[in-house]
Amino acid sequence: MSAPQLVVHRDKDLMARAAAARLITKIVDAQASRGHASVVLTGGRNGNGLLAALAAAPARDAVDWGRLDLWWGDERFLPEGDPDRNVTQAREALLDSVPLDPERVHAMPASDGPHGGDVEEAAAGYAEELARAAGPQDHGRVPAFDVLMLGVGPDTHVASLFPELPAVRETERTVVGVRGAPKPPPTRTTLTLPAIRAAREVWLLAAGEDKAQAAAIALSGAGEIQAPAAGARGRARTLWLLDAAAASRLPRSLYPPASP
Repeated sequence: MSAPQLVVHRDKDLMARAAAARLITKIVDAQASRGHASVVLTGGRNGNGLLAALAAAPARDAVDWGRLDLWWGDERFLPEGDPDRNVTQAREALLDSVPLDPERVHAMPASDGPHGGDVEEAAAGYAEELARAAGPQDHGRVPAFDVLMLGVGPDTHVASLFPELPAVRETERTVVGVRGAPKPPPTRTTLTLPAIRAAREVWLLAAGEDKAQAAAIALSGAGEIQAPAAGARGRARTLWLLDAAAASRLPRSLYPPASP
């Protein structure tokens, strides 16, 4: 697994634009080399901010959107179309404005979907979908995502892996249901750390003063059970994308000067 690399930007808007440009480049490079690309999206203000910046970027047309597979790191277990679902917010921010192949948009199941209200069945169903997409060249039962993005919560949670809860301790399954999450809604589905670590690159997004302590804890050698963000690593690269406020409690030796 790769050691974390840090990029610190002046503010959250610049971070979003720079991350969007970085993601476009990564997708285009993957499509040029293999014919397709695979990205895992994250929700929350930073994930949606990145998608909005991507939607506004002139370079977005360099992406062959029909050859891009989109997955999600976690989802709120709510009815289809609920405004709090990550996929609903992603559609509004970007997906509805680009020519994606609907068969390549792999949303996590809704609570009124084929699995009904059984969150564990919904998680198992998504795990099966991931396994079907994984090829012999991939590492385990998920595709080797080109980029897997994660927002970092103030409590160091990533996806719906919260400190000390059972999901962050999972070592076998790739997707699990979450009950009793400490932030609403309490019922969710999430990729586990084994699935996250199958990605070629993992990008962790953190912007704002409320993320500063979480970034400091996760990058200080904390254990992944107490600080799930510390356990999110890519096989080739682990990239922390922060603004100056989120990086404000890190030792100066740990990150380069803020980008202009």
